[in-house]
Order: sequence, then structure tokens, then C-alpha cells
Amino acid sequence: MQSFSDRYGRDVLSNSPHPKRPESVETAAEPGLVVEDVQTGFCGAVVDCDKYGVTLEDRQGKRRAFPLGPGFWIDGKPVALVRPTRPAAAAPSRTASGSRPVEHHRARTARESRVYVEGKHDAELVEKIWGHDLRVEGVVVEELGGADDLPEIIRDFDPGPGRRLGVLLDHMVDGSKESRIAERATTGSGAEHVLIIGHPYIDVWQAVRPSVLGIDAWPDVPRGVPWKEGVLSAIGWTEEPPAAWRRILAAVNTYTDLEPAFLGRVEEIIDFVTSPGAA
Repeated sequence: MQSFSDRYGRDVLSNSPHPKRPESVETAAEPGLVVEDVQTGFCGAVVDCDKYGVTLEDRQGKRRAFPLGPGFWIDGKPVALVRPTRPAAAAPSRTASGSRPVEHHRARTARESRVYVEGKHDAELVEKIWGHDLRVEGVVVEELGGADDLPEIIRDFDPGPGRRLGVLLDHMVDGSKESRIAERATTGSGAEHVLIIGHPYIDVWQAVRPSVLGIDAWPDVPRGVPWKEGVLSAIGWTEEPPAAWRRILAAVNTYTDLEPAFLGRVEEIIDFVTSPGAA
């Protein structure tokens, strides 16, 4: 909006021969407020307001700009329009995970205990929802890059008292490759300091509730078809998988956007690596 000089000067009623008339009352130019410009008779609703002036729109959709200040009527009474005050944004009462935020908290030194997830997408989703909680607790999330080498990774990690390891695997159901890997990886020394659990979804994409993305359900993909590509084809998205994931992640804002089977597993792992016995 262009700048204006105050073409009204003082209140238009200040020279009135009737001193008992009310003075202009300062009124915030909130969107939708209907006012009349005294000088021109233009009447319209406020559609924009900045430090230079206010824009009104009449019933025919015609717009005119006026300087702020006196010179307007509302229901036959004089007003001086001023910029609306913007209330300070309230601090969120809950984090994305549903916990109460810890104010003015500096991230603590990272624990020796760790959380491992299968890949980048898993790590990004966990960070987006539980990032605040993880920094408060000093827990680092790392990527496995796949579950095949999990037994060797756990052996190299050398779990023990004060050094717990929580592992979240995709598609961990009875008879799956992941369940067999988990069984093999939790034998031997230090096994009591390792928790391997998983969600039932083929990929972490399915941990996002379909309604959040505007689809009815995650489609079934025939065997032999790459899962992500099959999903994108079925739901009609034209992006490549990396871009599609960015679209999915952007739609997730709070824990309510995720499936309970995923939420519970992540919470269980965080509890395991942060419990008093893990210190």
C-alpha cells in the first residue's frame, strides 16, 4: 500500500459549533470492520491495513485506500482508525509428541545409550515428533542403513550398564526376516541391555495415517513391484520417492498424525534407553 499524507489534519469534528458532540474514538482497523469515510462518503469493509493506511472494499467489490486516523464513521459515530495490535504468539503447551515442553532447557550431553532406526526416513520422522524429548533426555538417533548387519552392529556397540541400545525395525511381524534378525541379535553377552522391537508396516511411510495425506488407505502393492513406486502409482502421485517422502513428512505435525502401532513402539524404546537403569 502506498504512503499517504494526513489529508484530514485534525479531527473533522474539532471545529464543530456543537462542542458536546463526541470525539473520535480510536478503533482498530480489524479485517471486516465496516466504516464510512466522512469526506468522500465511501463505505466499505476493512480488507487490509498497514503502517501507511487502510484499504476498504464496498459491496460492489471496489476498493479505496485511506490514511489511518480520524475521519471515519461507524454507525453514525466518529472514529479514528488505528493499526490492530498483534498479540504475541502463545508458547505451545504441548510438543509434537504430546509431552509438556521443557522451557529454557539446554540440550544435555548425549548419553552413551542410543536409538537405532533402519533408515533416513525413520530418523526424520522420529526427530520431527520426538526431537524435543530426545534433546531433553540427551538421546541420539542413528541410522542402521538396513537391518541385515544388526548382530554385528550390536556387538560393536558393546551394550552394558549405562550403555543401552534401542532398535526400531520396519515390518517386524512373525516369520519376517526382521524378526529372525532380531532373535539372532539378542543372544549373548549384554542382551539384557538391548531392546529390539518393530512396527508392522512394510515401510515407515505407512506409519503416517492415510487421512493426513488425503487418501483413504495405503494401497496393497503386488509382490515383485518396488513398494514405494507401487504406492505412488496407485495413489496417483507423480513425484519420485524422495520428493514424495518430503511431501509426506511435511503433512505430519503431531503424534496424532501417526498410527498407534508406531507411536507405542517409539515411546517404548525411548523409555528403555532413558530409564534409571540405563544411567
